[in-house]
Amino acid sequence: MLGHIVYFSVIVLLVSLIPAERLGAAEEALIVIGFLGAWRYSWALINFTRAIYFRRFAYPSRKAKAFETYDMRPRPAHAFFLTTSYKIEPDVTIPVYSSVFRAAAQSEGGATIVSSVVDGADERLIRQIFSSMPVDMSGVKLVVDRIPGTGKRDALARALALIARECPTKDDIVTFVDGDSCVPEDIVATTAPFFTNPKIGALTTDEAVDIPDEGLFKDWFELRFDQRQVMMCSMGLSNRVLTLTGRMSVFRADLATDPDFIRLVKADYIDHWRLGRVNFLTGDDKSTWFWLLKNGWQLAYLPDVKSVSMETQPKPGFFDSAITLMVRWFGNMLRTNARALKLPQSKIGLFTWWSIFDQNLSIWTTLAGPISAIAAAIFFDPIVIPAYIAWVMFTRYMFCLAICLFRGTSFPVTYPFLLYFGQLVGAAVKSFVFFRLDRQKWTRQATAGQKKAKLPFWQSIRFSSSFYLHAIAIGWLSLAVLFLTGVA
Repeated sequence: MLGHIVYFSVIVLLVSLIPAERLGAAEEALIVIGFLGAWRYSWALINFTRAIYFRRFAYPSRKAKAFETYDMRPRPAHAFFLTTSYKIEPDVTIPVYSSVFRAAAQSEGGATIVSSVVDGADERLIRQIFSSMPVDMSGVKLVVDRIPGTGKRDALARALALIARECPTKDDIVTFVDGDSCVPEDIVATTAPFFTNPKIGALTTDEAVDIPDEGLFKDWFELRFDQRQVMMCSMGLSNRVLTLTGRMSVFRADLATDPDFIRLVKADYIDHWRLGRVNFLTGDDKSTWFWLLKNGWQLAYLPDVKSVSMETQPKPGFFDSAITLMVRWFGNMLRTNARALKLPQSKIGLFTWWSIFDQNLSIWTTLAGPISAIAAAIFFDPIVIPAYIAWVMFTRYMFCLAICLFRGTSFPVTYPFLLYFGQLVGAAVKSFVFFRLDRQKWTRQATAGQKKAKLPFWQSIRFSSSFYLHAIAIGWLSLAVLFLTGVA
């Protein structure tokens, strides 16, 4: 509480430093900042409204209907679990696979687990966990697929091919589980009924994070998942979420084993006008999402079912870790968004199309705000800076309050700072990745889209062109802001 009191005291102090008459010189700049703010806040309000309606009214009705229909089925769904593990510590592997085995044991229609591993030690540990489970595992079949370390996409494709040999039906489900994510024990019972809707091709759920060490990295991840709950609920109203998270998502079994689906998971790519063919190394969750979206399937969200991710910092420091993860996440998003925007609005829905478009547009509208404030401070009056900081602190606090009220939790005073960090630095990272879609790297794996070795001449030209176009875009954005604020 003391931190929150100090936070608002700083806002009051900043406001008290601002003579209203001195802001008149920067009136045009303040109008621009206000317009951009109104644009973003109105979009946030729309999503909050949709999320509340979905959570309180639409979802309970859909859930009741799904369970009622499922209870009338003659046979419960057989559950397939597809798990992937690569260089994950035993203290993570043990609780993760224990949760998967418990969930499989509770599947009324039986379960098959296909675990893809690289290391022999992982295989031995997984089999040991399975054999020592304190529950009845007689209805569960375990298949451990030992593969070369050629990447997650190859692992998923091989595992899906193994599942296809079991001849799953449209009434069965496949749950994708990352090797660092724990699933709820009742995952089959809580997700299978939703596939009684013949339009649903896949679904994803709420997420929580398990990070043992307190600090900014933990707060940042928890804030991201709180934001995710609001946005996913908003998109869930349309039954077309914007991602099927790789941590845990559930698919209709006959779709997940479709040969075309498997081919896209194994070898997805885009043809870029400047970068040429960009093969996807990461972003398998975006490939599965796009395949279903383009084929007209709906993608549901379950806000009351939750997986738990056991996360660790990929780098020693918070900032390095956050930027490393954002480069991967936003790269996956932007590589897929361009082709998703080419899908007809009549097929995916106008709101879904606009939400995808807004992910690109928000890069530039987010960066324009601080550029406007800096320009106004330089060319009109430095007093704009404390006014802008006070405005940012107040609005981000209100955002965090709304997000956590939706979730039903309190929040630490670090949240408003981390929210602005995620918005501003996230937009900067997105702008960087936007012109470098060929750069990819897994957090754990060495697989990457570029090498540090000396590059051929044509690749050097390509990298130089990325820098040039990025600089041009930032330059034009700055000029537009200067013109609108009355400086130019």
